[in-house]
This record gives sequence, structure tokens and C-alpha cells, in this order.
Amino acid sequence: MAPRDYQEFAAAVRERLPKLAGGQLRIAHLVLADPEGSAHRGIDEAARMLDVRESSITRFANSLGLRGYPEIMELCRSWLTEQARLSRRADDGSRPPGGALSAALDQERVNLTRTYGRLDAEAFSRATGLLTEAPRVHVLGSGESASVAALFTSRLSRVRPGVRAVGVPIMDGVREFAAGDVLVAVSVRRYAAETVRVAEYASDRGLPVVALTDHTASPLAALADAALYAEIDGIGEHPSFTACLSLAQTLSAGVAVRRGDPGPEDSTPDFGFYHRS
Repeated sequence: MAPRDYQEFAAAVRERLPKLAGGQLRIAHLVLADPEGSAHRGIDEAARMLDVRESSITRFANSLGLRGYPEIMELCRSWLTEQARLSRRADDGSRPPGGALSAALDQERVNLTRTYGRLDAEAFSRATGLLTEAPRVHVLGSGESASVAALFTSRLSRVRPGVRAVGVPIMDGVREFAAGDVLVAVSVRRYAAETVRVAEYASDRGLPVVALTDHTASPLAALADAALYAEIDGIGEHPSFTACLSLAQTLSAGVAVRRGDPGPEDSTPDFGFYHRS
């Protein structure tokens, strides 16, 4: 059956990624990583970019139940239209003073709206189920994604026991993996090689993987039992992690709701760390 929208199309392509090679794999990566460009890029331009024949792109579309590349373009255009609609709905007309402050607020509003607008309810439910039932949860994020992993580790530790960060050296943390455990892998463009390798290691050994990432073309998406995507566009050259941090908090809250309890009691002395008014 042909995919009815871009989300179904992307899911079908991701499922086929491990079996693709050469030109077919390059085509798949392009339509996953750049739906905006694919909405307007003709088949001749796509073929030149990928160094493949136009007939190869047509065969790729046919293999997914589509009649040709124009139907891929139409799915991408429909997705763009939906993203634009979500962005307009997010803009309530109230704007702060101009400049960087206004631009940042506008961008974060768009990122959050798109993140939650495209959140896959089934994937979210699957993720909370895995994180609720597993005896232990291992959390890994490197580079800038480490901040998201640290927040998620802290929040999830408040609602269930057995949560641990995979620290340095990585191999010491990997040795702690055991049957039934779950790995939460956090990484966005440019994807951390060590995070992807650990996710591959976990997946190969039968550990479920929950991915917090940014796109269906992320290498973590193909490895994950449940993948959740956050928009990370920033107003400069660096990504924004606002939506990813929000998604991490929402996921930990979802586990708390599923458990139906406040989590393990914290009996650790605070040594006067918290201010008392």
C-alpha cells in the first residue's frame, strides 16, 4: 500500500534502509534528510546531485508503492504545508522587541510547535512503556547532547530507580548492560559516532533503544525501538536544544504518569544545599 503522507513515507523508507546500498541508499538519505528540498527539486536535479539515473529514482518510488518521483514531491509538499500551518498557529501575534530576542522567541515557538505537532503517539507510548518496565535504564549523550542526557537522567531518577548515565570511559558503562535493560541514546546533527556505536552495540544484543534525536534520517532512528524527534533549528549557526530538552522532560513525566507513583524516596542529606526562606 502506498504511503498516505510524509510520515508514513519516511517510516517505510527507514524500514528499508538496512537493505539499501549504493544509489538507492543515497536517494533514501536525501528524501529523509531534506524533505524541503525534495518538495521542489525535480527528478533531473536530484539525479545529478546523487549521481544516479532518473530511472533509479523512479524505481525507488515504485518500490514504495508510488507511481513515480512526482508523488514523492507531493508528499513532501504536503508535509511542508502542514509545518507552515503549525507555525502560523504558534504565532499568536504577540511579539517582543525586535532583534535577536524576537528572532529567538519566534524560532523556539516554531521548534516547539513542530516537535509536538509531529510527535508520534505510538512511539511515545512505546518509549514510556519500555522505560517503565525495564529493570535498569542507561542514558547516553555526547557533546552538546550531553546536557539533554543529564537532564533526562536527573528527571527520570526522580520517578523510578535503576537509572544511570553512561559515563567516561564509555566501555565501562557498556559493560553494565544486561538483559532487559533499556538504552536511551541522545544525539542530533552532527551525530556523535560513539553514541551511534553504543546504540548499535545495545541493539545487536537485544537491548531496546529509545532515541531522542532530530530527524528520521538520524542514524539512531534505524536502531531505535522508539524514536522521538525534536526540531533543533537555531537563529545562528548553532542548533537550539530547547525543544529537545522539553521532549526529555515530557518523556520522564510520561513515565511518572505510567508508574502512578512519585518514584523512589530521596533520603540523601542535602547538606544545606537548598535555600530555606
